[in-house]
Amino acid sequence: MTGFVDSVTFTAVMVWCGFQTGNTIELALALARLFSLEQTPGPRFRVVDRQSLASILAFLVGAFAGRIGDRIGSRTRLWLFLGTVIQALCLLAAGLLLWKTGQPSFSTEGPTWISVEGYAAIAFASASMGLQGIMGKRVNTQFATTIVLTTVWCELMADPKLFCLRYVKSRDLKVVAVTALFLGGFTGRALVDKVGSSTTFLIGTVFRILIALLWLGVAAKPIPATSASAEKKGDERV
Repeated sequence: MTGFVDSVTFTAVMVWCGFQTGNTIELALALARLFSLEQTPGPRFRVVDRQSLASILAFLVGAFAGRIGDRIGSRTRLWLFLGTVIQALCLLAAGLLLWKTGQPSFSTEGPTWISVEGYAAIAFASASMGLQGIMGKRVNTQFATTIVLTTVWCELMADPKLFCLRYVKSRDLKVVAVTALFLGGFTGRALVDKVGSSTTFLIGTVFRILIALLWLGVAAKPIPATSASAEKKGDERV
């Protein structure tokens, strides 16, 4: 979903809802312009700077909300389902806000999503990505993270079994992550061309709900035999 959501927001406002590295650099450049002694053309704190700031703040709120999972159990089926549903609701809110504002899905004719509803849509989409990111981190799979792929690329290139012809879990799951991001971005951009950004977000909401339902069918992690026997011996002592 990272590539899917980011393709929509970047197409419209050149802001990454998931890749906050770019937004952080955007704000650094904006601050440099504010303190610059030389005159620069145009406003020093531009629309895209304000949109990047909104995205970062909302992303942090979404990531902070992941603390709820720490209390419930970050790897429990309940939290994985509930957290994904929250992400879906955030994306639903973003889609409805964009539908209400009716602003263009492309920035070719100047800044777009500049209304209150537009900023709120960016915020909701970014919050969904922040929550997704911390949930993916807590699960701690071979995908490493579901947001930033720079680390995944580095680990993939440094994998000692990179050129091994047989299945290698540490390598192949990273390839899956990169491929999924690419396909998500491609699909999101194609949908924006056909149906617009608001409908694309609503379609993404359906994807999120399907993912949430899939979490309900994930089997529990089996308890190692040694742990089970130790627990049994403890019960016998009691």
